[in-house]
Amino acid sequence: MVGVTALFAGAVGSVSRGVVASDPAWTLASVVNALFPTGVTDYVVGGLLIGLGVAIVYLATAIQAGNSTVLETTLSYVSKLPRFNQAKYVRSRDWRVVFLLSIVAGAAIYTLALGAGGWVTGVQWWRLLFGGFLVGVGTRIGKGCTMGHGVCGLGSGSNVSMVNVATFVGLAVLTALSVSALGVTP
Repeated sequence: MVGVTALFAGAVGSVSRGVVASDPAWTLASVVNALFPTGVTDYVVGGLLIGLGVAIVYLATAIQAGNSTVLETTLSYVSKLPRFNQAKYVRSRDWRVVFLLSIVAGAAIYTLALGAGGWVTGVQWWRLLFGGFLVGVGTRIGKGCTMGHGVCGLGSGSNVSMVNVATFVGLAVLTALSVSALGVTP
């Protein structure tokens, strides 16, 4: 993260002085290599699979895929509260449960295929839990998640999604830079 932060800070400083285009050290290849030291193949394949999944869900249900309504639709199975038994939730709950289970199954298959070294994090469990809580609050306030707004909303040209994506990406960058500047590590 420190390398990316330094790259970002250097790029911002260079852009503000107008020297990026004339500085041979700032080539597209050097920026890509700094941001993606292990290459971009995993991200391209992942993006294609997400796009395929979104297309399949939309073609099968005529509903944009998203994770933020999974909780409400799942609770409609067990709760009698009117909030969870709205017609739109009851109509879409079956495919949303399958959608949720496929996300969990995909992670399990990934872990089984690559073993314990496939993906690990040095972030403490309580920070992950707190971060997940904040993401959940953000999806309720923003009326959607990164999947719904970032993939489906932007793809359909939604102005609301454009504002939401710009907001959460901007805040994520500011948060990452602030935490890094404060010296906080996982």
